[in-house]
Amino acid sequence: MEEMLGILLQQEKELHFNRFDSEVAWKIGSWVVQKARKEGLPIAVDISVGARCLFHWSSNGAEVDNEKWIERKSRSVMRFGHSSYYLGRRLVHENVSAAEKHYVDEADYAFHGGSFPIFLRGTGLIGTMAVSGLKQEDDHDLVVQALSRALRKQDSVPSLKNN
Repeated sequence: MEEMLGILLQQEKELHFNRFDSEVAWKIGSWVVQKARKEGLPIAVDISVGARCLFHWSSNGAEVDNEKWIERKSRSVMRFGHSSYYLGRRLVHENVSAAEKHYVDEADYAFHGGSFPIFLRGTGLIGTMAVSGLKQEDDHDLVVQALSRALRKQDSVPSLKNN
């Protein structure tokens, strides 16, 4: 588990943007949509900066609940500054609930994989990219793939798939 947490933190350290705007969000989101259509993935995807949604899409196979999962996972990322998968795995590792550790209601926050912080160099956390509809580790991995691809770091960002 400690190795996984280390990989998740390394992903966060590596995936920082020099600039992030609507055009960048469109390119990243469009790549996810193409992949989802090609592979028949029943997902919703959201890219937001602060309270501003820059990209949002739901496949025909996605469920209404995916939207709520995105909201809750992204709220966790914005509050705690880490990917929702890291936050959830850390809770499991520490054998503690979100309510016990963070004093939050899990009706409002979700500590499951799929939302990742968007970091801007020189500024810090500015937003989130989230996917919902797959297993939590696959939601997380799809986001990391998309961000790594956008930053041209596919070969340098550590992956959980090989561990």
